[in-house]
Amino acid sequence: MRKGKVYIIGAGPGDWELISVKGLERLKEADAIVYDFLASKDLLAFAKKGARVICAGKADGLHILEQGQINKLLYEEAKRGKTVARLKGGDPFVFSRGIEEALYLKKKKVDFEVIPGITSAFASAESFGIPLTRRGKFSSVAVLTGRKSSGKSLDAPDCDTLVYLMAVGNIKKVVEKILASGRPESTPCVFIERATTKDKRIVRGNLGNIERRAQKYSVRAPAVFIVGKIVNYGK
Repeated sequence: MRKGKVYIIGAGPGDWELISVKGLERLKEADAIVYDFLASKDLLAFAKKGARVICAGKADGLHILEQGQINKLLYEEAKRGKTVARLKGGDPFVFSRGIEEALYLKKKKVDFEVIPGITSAFASAESFGIPLTRRGKFSSVAVLTGRKSSGKSLDAPDCDTLVYLMAVGNIKKVVEKILASGRPESTPCVFIERATTKDKRIVRGNLGNIERRAQKYSVRAPAVFIVGKIVNYGK
């Protein structure tokens, strides 16, 4: 029997052209494609004829398939000798459950390969001409989650630039944590929504007013929250 393999592919931050060449080639070859909402649907046009295309969902408050079901699906498709493309938005190991899928496949002795992708944590800023570091001025950046489970405390380390993913619905607590760490309310920050797509949008403010501005301009996920003087650069 043909031996199956799973490719856990980072689809990039939104613009389908930002997937890697390697990721796109493995996608074209796949017998089965399991994709998330954050992966551009334009990529599905590259599926070969007869490929099984499965939406695994995953957005705020909506999971078409639970993680355990996704793990099992990947395993079962590979067990049948299929080449499987697991298409995940951004990078599959940056604030993603790709590592859980990889560990499950490893436990089941299924051959797999991780193909890195461009994370929105970096691409969102760059899509508006904002660097996350600058030589001689801003030398440290932290990528953080804006939402933690089980009541765990959020993080606000002493870095020049803070980049939060999944912060839209928890912005009040995120800002409170950052202010408690010692940063003033005047600290500039931005929300960047749907980075690299035709619908991308930036909402600027500071720690004192960004919660109100996010509500005023109806910021919705997926959006990246960036804090620090670095955001004064760019468009």
